[in-house]
Amino acid sequence: MTKTYFKLIFLFALSLFAVSCSNDDDTTPETSDEALTEFKYLRILLSDEKTTQLTLVNPVDATSSFFNAKFAKSSLYTTESGRYAGIVHRLDNTVETFDSGFESHGDHVDVDGQPQFGALTGQSALPTHFKSKIGEILTFNDGDGTLSVAKEKDVNTAGAQFKIINAGLLAHHGAMAAFGNGTYAITVKDNSVTGTLPEKVKIIDNTGKTLFEPTLVTKGIHGNASDGTYAVFGSASGVLVVENNGKQKLIAFPEDFGTAWFGTILETDYNGKFVGFTAAKGAYLIDVVNGTIKPIIQNTTIMQCKVSYNHKKLGVLLHSGEFKLFNLNSLQVEKEAKIIGETANDAALKPQIQLTEHFAYITSPSTGELLQLSFEKMSIVNKIKVSNTPYMITILGFENSESH
Repeated sequence: MTKTYFKLIFLFALSLFAVSCSNDDDTTPETSDEALTEFKYLRILLSDEKTTQLTLVNPVDATSSFFNAKFAKSSLYTTESGRYAGIVHRLDNTVETFDSGFESHGDHVDVDGQPQFGALTGQSALPTHFKSKIGEILTFNDGDGTLSVAKEKDVNTAGAQFKIINAGLLAHHGAMAAFGNGTYAITVKDNSVTGTLPEKVKIIDNTGKTLFEPTLVTKGIHGNASDGTYAVFGSASGVLVVENNGKQKLIAFPEDFGTAWFGTILETDYNGKFVGFTAAKGAYLIDVVNGTIKPIIQNTTIMQCKVSYNHKKLGVLLHSGEFKLFNLNSLQVEKEAKIIGETANDAALKPQIQLTEHFAYITSPSTGELLQLSFEKMSIVNKIKVSNTPYMITILGFENSESH
């Protein structure tokens, strides 16, 4: 009886030990609440193809607020601070601004008013290319080759207007980039190539005075990005890299590119590294320091290619409806799944995407919805009603949920 009793005690203790070890071996990571819910101080702003309606979506509670811009079919961009949006009406020669009402203080965010249009507006000839650096908002104006410049801090200043910088350029489909020292790299058209694309880049100051003349000539330039140190331009002759001291160089494309070239350049969070995209080949990582171009995804069916809000990831949406998320440090695929139906190559209006740390947002032009894709679940977790024909999309605010 005693032996049996102690034997039972021993077996019971052994079973507890086994369960404990089993629990210790369970290394399945717990899903954080942050990964399942969007940051409190992020908003999604959308324009509409056919109406003046703007939709401001709060993805935390899947609600929408509606505003009316001056014109329909506007292009939307986020300023460097993240607080404001630029609303570009190219064909109507107008730029508006929009204030999210959020003010970042590093470790927390304050609510500094309600979402509203900014007082700052601009009038120029075909404002097209938009950039925001060193506290400034800039557009390149295709109609006359000028720049429009304003300060972010003046968005809510009554009567504020963009300042025009005339660098004596011919009208062309141009681009510009701001350096950290307050100068600008700006495209130059010399008509050595037929069409509207420029061939060269020079550096000017904020009065339009030329500081450094072009040293290289290309067969056409389109698309650019800057990290404040390097201004990188897509060109038919290679990737054109410009520094604020006037130094310029071309990085050759991979041998199999043929006549393909990057018409889109995107900034990343990694020093001296940019994403180059061409529908004819795919997306590549450009290292301007080492002069290399490495493939991220080689695919000719890419519909959308966007860098995440924190510039650490790359989201690629294929015409098939398949989505791939890449780590821009390792260049590896982190997530992939088919998330929407197929979109025809010749569709009049295609889905647009933007990415935050934990979610992707995809417009659905056919249903008038904004789709929220969870990276944790790799499925659509919300369908939010917006305007009937959503056109462009941008992210406003901050990846932060902390307040006072």
